[in-house]
Amino acid sequence: MKKILFAVLLFAASLSAQQKGFVKVDGKHFVEPNGKKFLLRGINLGNWLNPEGYMFKLQNVSSYRLIDNTIKELIGADEARNFWKTFRDNYITKEDIHFIKASGLNHIRVPFNFKLFLVEDHPEIWLEEGFQRLDDVMKWCREENLYVILDMHAAPGGQTGDNIDDSWSYPWLFEDEQAQKTTFALWKKLADRYKDETIVIGYDLLNEPIPHFYENKEELNKLLEPLYKKISAAIREVDKNHTIFLGGAQWNTNFKMFGAPYENNLAYTFHRYWMPPEQKEIQDVIDFTNKYNVPMYLGESGENEDAWIDTFKVLLEKHELGWCFWPYKKMDSSRGMVQFVKTKEWDEIVKYAETPKKHYGEVREAKPPREVVKKALADLLENCKFKNCTINQGYLKALGLTNP
Repeated sequence: MKKILFAVLLFAASLSAQQKGFVKVDGKHFVEPNGKKFLLRGINLGNWLNPEGYMFKLQNVSSYRLIDNTIKELIGADEARNFWKTFRDNYITKEDIHFIKASGLNHIRVPFNFKLFLVEDHPEIWLEEGFQRLDDVMKWCREENLYVILDMHAAPGGQTGDNIDDSWSYPWLFEDEQAQKTTFALWKKLADRYKDETIVIGYDLLNEPIPHFYENKEELNKLLEPLYKKISAAIREVDKNHTIFLGGAQWNTNFKMFGAPYENNLAYTFHRYWMPPEQKEIQDVIDFTNKYNVPMYLGESGENEDAWIDTFKVLLEKHELGWCFWPYKKMDSSRGMVQFVKTKEWDEIVKYAETPKKHYGEVREAKPPREVVKKALADLLENCKFKNCTINQGYLKALGLTNP
């Protein structure tokens, strides 16, 4: 009897999921399972699963591995591991997700570093933490009915070769066969894990590939769409439900290397920073979406004054372009939905991190007192909790949101 009851419940759950369905592409728009047009309005969970130096008020120590090295110098590898675990526990929580939904947004974009899922030097060794973090945020989002887009911000080998992808100063992904195989394997594993997850809109395959400053960028650009097709093929082996997002080259600004969409459920994603919030600055993406009858999605923008944010958001919505501003949370900054306090002890960490050190002796001499280091790190972990953050009212108003 129990087995029959279990089977009935399982069938009912499956039927419910089928009825709910997935967000899909329909021409230039996204549509919800009920067929209603769906304009994406969201925020990026930057710095959570792929820390960046500037978010910690650091400059030269700009990527996750460089920040990690600095913290290891200060407190050792074991305590650094504990620090990062607690950081990820505290930085984004159920309370943050509730606030994002209650403010009026309908999705989040989750940037992640591949190093949370596998060991860089031993790509055959899988790690559970990255998957568990995504499981957690999806659970919270299901409870709030807040959609999710997964963003590979830092890919094996590096798709950018700069601080944002935590790589080695060149986009080796486009030339290294092993890095590509690892990328295919990771996306396939993620897609297989979440293939039935209706709270997921889709997969942003590579964040901001191929910057403008490489002399061979035109040759690299030619490799972008073929690589996307291979990643997509790996995903489609296990998941035919979710939308695949393709970002343009040169920081998601150049789409000239793309031909007609190579499958039905594709969307394209562009980024725009530090330009006049005028139509001429987005005319190329408007032309692209009209030419191919596909959605264009602003995956990132922001880091600007509230008035600029407001003007740009209005322009995007005038052309029915969905958006996801950057970032949700920052240290000591009004350029996000919430901020948290920077302490005087943290200033000592910044000073140490930015001080040139040629050898171990200089490392030892430059270190702040141990009690200062301990307090700086402990305060950061406490202050970044949602309950200790300050809501940036001007930023919310600029995005057309309310303070719940």
